[in-house]
Amino acid sequence: MKVNIEKFEFESDKILSSLLAQDRKLFFEHAEPLSFKKGKLIFYESGIPTGVFLIESGRAKIYKTGLDGKDQIFYVYKAGDLLGYHALLCNEQYEDSCEALEACEIKFVSKTNFDILLKRIQNLNQLLIQNMSHEFGVLVNTITILAQKPLRERLALYLLILKGKYAEQDGEILLPREDLANIVGTARESLGRLLKEFKEENLIEVNNKIIKIQDRDKLLKIASSQYT
Repeated sequence: MKVNIEKFEFESDKILSSLLAQDRKLFFEHAEPLSFKKGKLIFYESGIPTGVFLIESGRAKIYKTGLDGKDQIFYVYKAGDLLGYHALLCNEQYEDSCEALEACEIKFVSKTNFDILLKRIQNLNQLLIQNMSHEFGVLVNTITILAQKPLRERLALYLLILKGKYAEQDGEILLPREDLANIVGTARESLGRLLKEFKEENLIEVNNKIIKIQDRDKLLKIASSQYT
């Protein structure tokens, strides 16, 4: 069965875009600008949530650190994505960490202001709950892929997913190899060997640290070979 890339997208960029214009204006009136340099934590595992974050520019990763100290990256956020509201709504500590993959400009809404917005924007709560339900399905799909698909197929799939994250850069993926390895769920050395194979098969082009997909259809076939 052909893999559906959309099943691996949180769609958290649609929360604000689904609001009426006056409600979006109200959201931004209750937000303040924050800047995060590459490598800085936006929030961290076991931290107390203080508000929600809207990425205006840049990309960030959410990940969890295992007992062996190795990170597993579950998702890469891009401009337009709203994040950090899960723990806030559940009144729980963060279950994962979020780090800027590059310089990020963010709009931050404090817990107090977020509570005000939930009361004043009629369908915001419903949109958040709907998206949380969708994200649960995405995480189930991600865990299934990591547990069941061979490395070659996982890499093909995640390259296709990441291509969409870098759409404004013509799909040129600029991501540290360590991060890519932590997304795919493998060692950096194994990733390097497979990237070399993909390059020799003319599936991708690699220039310095930039990966560009050359044959999307073939990558999609590889990613789909054991997907059900």
